Amino acid sequence: MAIKRVIGCLVVKGGIVVQSIGFEHYLPVGRPEIAAHFFDQWGVDETIVLDIDASHQNRLIDPELVHKVSQAGFAALTAGGGIQTPDDIRILLEAGADKVSINKAATTGTAIIETAAKLFGSQSVIASVDVRKTVGGYQVFTDSGRKDCCIDPLTFSKRLADSGAGEIFLTSIDRDGGRNGYDLELIEQVAPTLGIPVIVCGGAGHPADMEAALAMDSVSAVAAANFFHHSEQSVSVVKSWLRNADAAVRGEYHAMYRSFAFSDDARPLKRPESDLSKQDFEPIKDDLA
Repeated sequence: MAIKRVIGCLVVKGGIVVQSIGFEHYLPVGRPEIAAHFFDQWGVDETIVLDIDASHQNRLIDPELVHKVSQAGFAALTAGGGIQTPDDIRILLEAGADKVSINKAATTGTAIIETAAKLFGSQSVIASVDVRKTVGGYQVFTDSGRKDCCIDPLTFSKRLADSGAGEIFLTSIDRDGGRNGYDLELIEQVAPTLGIPVIVCGGAGHPADMEAALAMDSVSAVAAANFFHHSEQSVSVVKSWLRNADAAVRGEYHAMYRSFAFSDDARPLKRPESDLSKQDFEPIKDDLA
């Protein structure tokens, strides 16, 4: 069984990490490098940092911000926001990003994806696809969900995959911040026929939501932002819950809860006092000599 990834997402607005709700409302969290450090310490597989103002303001995500986030840990880093040219990609990779996420630029043509794949390799190129459910069905949107691109996500994602994108980052705008689970219907419509890894985002509110998405063969990774910032869930707790549910995720980190039971809201339950007493500090005479 292929090992799947748990990815932490840093949504940046005005230079700080925010909690996003439906791509419309934002609550402050803190500095990106601090949030990235905690992600890394708690065993995240990858980090994605996205400046959601950059494209609208016709600028690139701040390379210095990307550099600070890259220095905060060892997890692979994807950076996105305002990418328009191959030079933009080069700047971000030189700043410390391992991959880039391209969103708006790909909606006006696939040249940026094709060129990026040739210059930097498909493994460095993630195509970001933001989707709303409309009266006519699922549609791709850009500009933080403000602009309807009038194309369905499957057709668009296939075009990006055929152009050389190494992964698709599929986000449900409707589920963003709602904690009602990933949009499995959207995933089922888009992911199975692409032939490249698909990261899904939008709606995580419980590890069971991640388990449901990861159970789909076409899903390679689950991403979450608010769930890790505004709850008691650390990445290690989520991974422990998933491993206890036999999900194929990495769990080789220092703070795991494999032998713990969990409450209905996925909090580790207190261990019996008899177990805790075995972990009491015991001085070793030879070490004190």
